[in-house]
Order: sequence, then structure tokens, then C-alpha cells
Amino acid sequence: MAKKPSLPKGTRDFSPQEVAKRLYIMDTIKSSFQLYGFQPIETPSFENSETLMGKYGEEGDRLIFKILNSGDYLNKVDEELFSLKDSAKLTPKISEKALRYDLTVPFARYVVQHQNEIIFPFKRYQMQTVWRADRPQKGRFREFCQCDADVVGSNSLWQEVELVQLYDDVFTKLKLEGCTIKINNRKILSGIAEVIGADDKLVDFTVALDKLDKIGEEGVKKELLEKGITGQAIKKLQPLFSFTGNNEEKLISLSQLLNTSDTGKKGIEEIVFVIKNIQSLGLKSSKIELDVTLARGLNYYTGAIFEVSAPENVQIGSIGGGGRYDDLTGIFGLKGVSGVGISFGLDRIYLVLEELQLFPKKVLENTKVLFINFGEAEALYAMQAITKLRKEGITAELYPDADKMGKQMAYADKRQIPYVVLAGGNEIEAKTFTLKRMKNGEQEVLTMDKLVNFLL
Repeated sequence: MAKKPSLPKGTRDFSPQEVAKRLYIMDTIKSSFQLYGFQPIETPSFENSETLMGKYGEEGDRLIFKILNSGDYLNKVDEELFSLKDSAKLTPKISEKALRYDLTVPFARYVVQHQNEIIFPFKRYQMQTVWRADRPQKGRFREFCQCDADVVGSNSLWQEVELVQLYDDVFTKLKLEGCTIKINNRKILSGIAEVIGADDKLVDFTVALDKLDKIGEEGVKKELLEKGITGQAIKKLQPLFSFTGNNEEKLISLSQLLNTSDTGKKGIEEIVFVIKNIQSLGLKSSKIELDVTLARGLNYYTGAIFEVSAPENVQIGSIGGGGRYDDLTGIFGLKGVSGVGISFGLDRIYLVLEELQLFPKKVLENTKVLFINFGEAEALYAMQAITKLRKEGITAELYPDADKMGKQMAYADKRQIPYVVLAGGNEIEAKTFTLKRMKNGEQEVLTMDKLVNFLL
């Protein structure tokens, strides 16, 4: 007996209805990307391992899917290395390529390789699949689509302002009102690490802080201790966990905490610029909130960092995130090219829209009319009409086989096709069509012109 097939954990099949809903989200995002002047690119699904490794921190590197070399990949590994059973040393010998973890690092590689063709500042968008060897859970998959917009070649903070507007524009179009666009700055985090005497532990500090929503305050403190940050330094962090008030009040508290750090004060200056101008320009349906514990554990961020949370009545992780990276292209040999970008979490946005029942009914509309197949001559007559309907932009199709009427009608019903057309010998002779409404069974005889006008 054949074994029943299954999917790898963290991956999914998508039904026609699910694909239609995903395309609705992607088309909405794409329309805003284009409205804001972003241009599309695509990059390969896998990269050389050296392109990806070391760009996401120690934890990120562990989540990268490695691709085994083709052929007898163990043949080139010497016995001594193999006997050590050290995966960190063995992996580079048997795997030279990896599935992309995100779209940002491949984009940085793209910019370096195509720098002579690109017009800077370069505004690009990219909507492709990425893979992470993460533990699957609600809203978290091992294979998922990212929708990114980035600008490289400009240090201007107006880019951050525009990206906040872009988030707001997309969520407003999706009728997803009440989203919170959280903002922080990596310089602020660097300043905090400096004032508590842990500036040499910045990466450990930000990685632990990034887990605050998952493991809580005590969990973060425990991890900081395990990473070698002293109890005295952690005690100085306490105000960070209890910042309250509006953005202005948080900024005052932050200024007091970072009054001895030039780096921290620079971060506050950048945050003030973004928040002040967003308040002046206004947002349509979202709100911007300073979150001093927002860290985003990716090593390449150097300035503003963003994370978007769904409306308060929806329990799910972030539905978007991003930030500024001053020298990501530098790791590939192109220095001094600053960039900033954001990403939309398509799969989580889908779950939120589903939970809030925000998908428009028209998203699931498919074939508008099905022609019943009575035989070869009738099928030709039907196809001639279908061809005319399609020229008018009306979705129409012919049932492929001359099966029993009941089977064909059941097919239309299951497909939720609202109309069927019956065209037999009498209709062919009279050059008419009998249109039937599936909802109530009502029928009427129409000419070709009247059929077109009715279905338009």
C-alpha cells in the first residue's frame, strides 16, 4: 500500500480561494509600492552560503536552510573532520549554497553587483518567497512570502517618514484600521548599552531585548545574565521596562536616561524628526508609537527600526518590520551606501484579515457564467458566444463534457457560478440563449447583445 503523501512541517498548499485572497493582499501592497515610486526586482531563491551567513546574528544563522552539494558530497570530507561531528566545521564542506533567509541581504548583494546600472537613490520593491528553519506555529512558517520596499543611496530621514506613510497607506487600503507602527532607533539601544556599561555586549543585549514579547521581562533579564551582563547593569535597565505615556513623555524619559551618551542622543534626534513630521503630515488609519524596547535582532540595522502590530483585538505577532542599515553593502565591498526598508508579513496579514472578515466578497468571484454542454454542435455555438463574452471582459466557460444536465448544474453550484446558459437546438435556430439564475432558478431568453449587456 502506497504511503500517504504529506507536506514538510511549516509549509502549505494553497487552494484557489486562498490564492485569490493572497493575490488581493499582494496586489494592494504592490499598488502602494508603485504609487510611492518603487521599482520591482527579483533575485534567485538560493544564494552562495557566504552571501548569507554572518549577516543575521548567531541565532539567524542557525535558521538558514543549507543546500547539500550535488553528487557524493561526503567524499571530499576527510575522515578526521568527519569524526569530530562538528556541524559548524563540517557544513561549509558539504554545503556551498543556502535558501534565502530574507530579501534584504540578497538585495544588498544585487546593489553591489549592479551598481553601475542602478540610478541612486534606488527605490526597489520585491515580493518573493523566503525560508527559515524556525519552529512552526500560528502565523510563523518555514516557507513564506515577504513583500519588501527599500531605498538605498540616501541618508535622508524623509525616507523613514515616507515608509511610515507607506505602511499606513497599505493597511488603510486593506481596511485594516488601528494598526500600531512601532519605532525605535538602534543608536538609542547602543546608547543604553553604553550608559549601563555593556557597550561591548550590544549584540547580546539587543538579541535578548528582542525577545521581550515572547519571554517577558524576567526572561530577558535571565538571558542577559547568561550572556555575561552584570546584575548592576541590568538594574540600570529597569526604567526601560516601565516607560509609559505618549511619545513626547517617553522621549523626555529617554533623554534623561541617555544624557551622557552622544550616540543615544543622536538616536533620539532621529526619532524626533520622524515622529514630528508624521504628526504634521498625519496618518489615515494607523498610529505611530515609540517603543524603547523594540530591538529587532538583526545585526545589520544601524538607525531607525520599525515593527507593526495588528489591531489590539487580534492576537498575533508583528505583521511588518524593517529599519535603516548604513553599511549593509559594505560587507560586499561597496562602502558608504546607506539604505532603509520595510517588509510586510503577507501570511500574518492574511490571518488578520480572515479573523476580522475584511476580505471583500469580490475577491472570491470567479467564472460569471457557465454554458451547459449538450453536444458537439451546441458546444460550438456556446464557444462562439463565450469568445464574444471574453472579448468584453466577462469570465465565461463551457462545461467540457456533454454529461447529464444534473451533473453540469451541480458543478456550477459547487463552483458558486451565479449564472448558467442553456443553448440547445431551439436556441441555435432562434439565435438566442436561455440564461438561468442559479440563486433562484429564474430563466429568461436573451439575444447575444442582451446577454452581453446583462452580464457586464
